[in-house]
Amino acid sequence: MPIHPVPSRRRFMAHAAALGALAVLPPTEVLAASCAGSAERSWIPSDTFLAELPRIMQAFAVPGVGIAVVEDGVVAWSRGFGMANAVTATPVDARTVFEDASLSKPVFAYLVMQLVDQGVIDLDRPLVEYRRPDYLGDHPWIASITARDVLRHSTGLPGWRTSPATEKLVPMVKPGTRIDYSGEAFFWLQLVVETLTGQSLDDAMRTHLFAPANMKDSSYAWNAELAVRSVHGHPAHDRTDPEKPRQVIREQWSAAQQVADRWGKPLSAWKYEDAERALPDVMALAPPGLVTWPGDILANAAASLRTTVQDYATFLTLMMARKPRAPWEVSEATRLAMLTPQISLPGRWTEKGLGWNMEQTRDGPVFYHSGSNSGIFKNFAVGDAQRRRGIVVLTNSGSGSFVHQRVVRASTGYDLLSYDL
Repeated sequence: MPIHPVPSRRRFMAHAAALGALAVLPPTEVLAASCAGSAERSWIPSDTFLAELPRIMQAFAVPGVGIAVVEDGVVAWSRGFGMANAVTATPVDARTVFEDASLSKPVFAYLVMQLVDQGVIDLDRPLVEYRRPDYLGDHPWIASITARDVLRHSTGLPGWRTSPATEKLVPMVKPGTRIDYSGEAFFWLQLVVETLTGQSLDDAMRTHLFAPANMKDSSYAWNAELAVRSVHGHPAHDRTDPEKPRQVIREQWSAAQQVADRWGKPLSAWKYEDAERALPDVMALAPPGLVTWPGDILANAAASLRTTVQDYATFLTLMMARKPRAPWEVSEATRLAMLTPQISLPGRWTEKGLGWNMEQTRDGPVFYHSGSNSGIFKNFAVGDAQRRRGIVVLTNSGSGSFVHQRVVRASTGYDLLSYDL
């Protein structure tokens, strides 16, 4: 698929002005009285703020934004603004799929906790007893890393190896002694889930979560239909060089898709051994250096989830206090565990749950996660489980954090410390 050049700032602003307030996504039906009758403010953005949002987006060169809000435990409101691709001026609409980046992690964590409830995996059993990938180094600390360590980011593993094709994965510190945000750890746990379920990541997610939750526009993988509906990433507003940004996952998977088509096996069904077998062929098709190890062309629990904003908000509803719960959902005790601090370390102002971060506000704790992929996708989701509300903001720009912070601050009234991460 051709990668279009990044438009100039003048051209971007002209497109944005032409689109005006832009596409409106159809809201989910909700009882407005439940919000109107509450003494607390609604998290649905005000009309005054929404009137200002296009100007804010233009100021920071953020072409596209999707926002969805949960109120009283249901998806109450959603809307899209701007362009999925600033070069083609394709508008954001109800079917636009955003690259969620690290917002992928809490969704995968939910699957892991479903498997915990089913007795398939033990949170405190060493991962090497389930699966030991060949790329792990020979280090005694590896034997003590557990799924709990992965979900609370206490494995001691790095975020990502610099040269995964040649570099062994080893902990930097003793597991359980420090918070080290690690995508590598989530990827290893993904391979454990492959072994335990016998399914690819996307097949397991569809079986256990996406299908029963009716998250029909969600996938960790890639296909031609997703390619058409997915946003393109755009550089930050202060980028002055003319070089176009790499659409890294899109480019990697566009090459892998050719091999998948040749095999007659969709990328959503690939497991790690499939990516290993395909690697030489994909490397021959991709630009030099773009694909270097099997993880580059495999669905990634840490970073490759794509959803509409409505689907991600649907996922947020699963973290809310509510009764009754469907048989496929995590138990109430497990839901609470995901939102309970899992490690006590001095000097921290946020806490790590299982897949989520927590921060105290004047009204009590909220759970949240941010996301950033390739410097061109910036996202944020936050929820108040007890008050059964949440908001997710997905963007397609390296400057998206300047926008999602303003959206969340205006909607919730909270000036979260986590905005500065």
